[in-house]
Amino acid sequence: MAILSSELDSPERQSLIQHLTDLRTCIIRSCITLGISMLGCLYFSKQIFRFLQLPLLRVMPQGTTFIATSPLEGLITYLKVALLAGVFAASPVILYQIWHFVGPALYKNEKKAAFLFVLFSSLFFIGGAWFGYAIIFPVGFKFFVTAFEGTGITFLPQMQDYLGFISKMLLVFGAIFELPVILILLARFGIVTSKMLNKSQRYVLVAIFLVAGVLTPGPDVLSQFLLAIPLLLLFELSVVAVWLMQKKNKKPSDEKGETK
Repeated sequence: MAILSSELDSPERQSLIQHLTDLRTCIIRSCITLGISMLGCLYFSKQIFRFLQLPLLRVMPQGTTFIATSPLEGLITYLKVALLAGVFAASPVILYQIWHFVGPALYKNEKKAAFLFVLFSSLFFIGGAWFGYAIIFPVGFKFFVTAFEGTGITFLPQMQDYLGFISKMLLVFGAIFELPVILILLARFGIVTSKMLNKSQRYVLVAIFLVAGVLTPGPDVLSQFLLAIPLLLLFELSVVAVWLMQKKNKKPSDEKGETK
């Protein structure tokens, strides 16, 4: 019994329990914030869905409307719209909770680092979704709509199907624009370095164009380039940021040693 008690009271055990407790607290706070944001967005769900429809409506023939195939489809769609809008509205708080869990292991000056992490993560996440909405979707949707011309087929998009598609795309675009933040965190953990990133540029170039080809709504080359070019710029920005961070963290003694 004494041995078992000592194992339960060991620093490793206590540290693991503390980490799990912190993780649970962060998840609960994020869920509460998301719930409040969703309830707040529910009142404006019809206006938000109309806003999400615009990239497709602008390239469709005049007078075209969306359809619903079940009595509950409208209600379910607006609830999902509120959830999607709630995710973006609550993203700064959710990102802060992520930082609250992983940040103390990386930085001593947690408050300053937390502010920068939340600021840039939120900007990249919302900016990525906006880039997809305003730049990529109109080009991709135009390709899809023109494919129906001269076929005798009437294109009538369904509410729930369209929302499911555009929700996934918005979240994916927001996530992939977090590339600089992710690479900086990996560099802080010592997993990647600026030298490693420079050496892998040719592989990253191929991977980015593959990702662009998969994610763009239309298979046209223009929409793929419209996504690939910003991703390449974000990657180059990440390389510079990682290099500057490593240079700042480099000890003067190490620099003297290198000059010798």
